[in-house]
Amino acid sequence: MANKIVVVDGLGNLRSVAQALRAAAPEAEVIVSSEGSVIDAADRVVLPGQGAMRDCMRGLRESGAQEAVLRAMKTRPVMGVCVGEQMLFDASEENEGTPGLGLLPGKVVRFQLDGKLQPDGSRFKVPQMGWNRVRQVRAHPLWDGIPDGAWFYFVHSYYAQPDNPDDTIGEADYGGPYCCVVARDNIVAAQFHPEKSADAGLRMYHNFIHWNP
Repeated sequence: MANKIVVVDGLGNLRSVAQALRAAAPEAEVIVSSEGSVIDAADRVVLPGQGAMRDCMRGLRESGAQEAVLRAMKTRPVMGVCVGEQMLFDASEENEGTPGLGLLPGKVVRFQLDGKLQPDGSRFKVPQMGWNRVRQVRAHPLWDGIPDGAWFYFVHSYYAQPDNPDDTIGEADYGGPYCCVVARDNIVAAQFHPEKSADAGLRMYHNFIHWNP
């Protein structure tokens, strides 16, 4: 069980992420920091992101945290959240092309929903904002105690397309199915916001904190 969790700073509003982690694991020490030495000393690392991926990548580089995050991803459990999930991939279409960390092969693409209608006849809006069901396409400890089809809270215009289908463990549907949860080795990540997703989101953070890959 981890006793020190670092939420990487500089990538958006992190207070709600840190508060959710503390609620999921009251016994753990949760620190928000971009200091390399602090990240290096963590048992687990959470990489959130909010806004444009280009800005999040710049914040990670300029804060000096990027190398420490890459070191953590070689040996310790790491969880990406929202844009933090997108940053794990090779590149994003956003801002006419934004390089990612290249830890998972694949790209990040924008929803293409022009002309598509929802079941009630309304147009799909981009960004997707609100609750959506998540289908568990592959078993993983991250899903422990979370029912298939549970609701999670999304805010995004882009989503990841992994090259390897085995990296996808969860899908949502918004004008068609798309990947929204990925996992490989010691890395997991979700496009939605667990900290805004009520009991299912807190359970996911709990599962990450108790996961031993």
